[in-house]
Amino acid sequence: MGSVRLTLCTAVLAVAAFAPAAQAADGGSVSVTPSSPAAGADLTLRVTGCAGRTATAASAAFVADARLTGADGRLTGETRVRSSIDPGPYDVEITCADLQVKGRITVVAAKDQEATATATATPAAPVNAGGGWTATHLSAMQPQPTGPGTGQTVTGLVLAGVAAVAVVLRRSRRSRGTG
Repeated sequence: MGSVRLTLCTAVLAVAAFAPAAQAADGGSVSVTPSSPAAGADLTLRVTGCAGRTATAASAAFVADARLTGADGRLTGETRVRSSIDPGPYDVEITCADLQVKGRITVVAAKDQEATATATATPAAPVNAGGGWTATHLSAMQPQPTGPGTGQTVTGLVLAGVAAVAVVLRRSRRSRGTG
């Protein structure tokens, strides 16, 4: 009879241990991108389990409350972490139409993410900034010398020769007195 009692007690403890986790999963969940934001960083919140189309996320770490929107129980929104906040864990409370979901973010020191941000600061390709194909086309062109070509040189020499002949003819007419 001792082993039956032990089995029942173990079963009751297992149900008690896993029941709050199952209830929290049905109630909703919160995810943050980046998972550990730096002070002053922008972050995206995703909430599941809300029946409404809007919700509000509030935290002492945020510059302002985040307005979350979406459908089918999945809401997203963006906000910014205060730049003057100390690193550490901060609670996040999401208020939906039908429930309240709680989560937590961990703010890290700004210098921890600053090193990764400066490593990718230089663009590696032309930026798609409008103008159609112009930026991509011009960046793919091979550089060519910008001086005058053969045709331009010949044309310039012919014009200079014509001008020299005109000056010589004009002077010769003046020296004869006919001009």
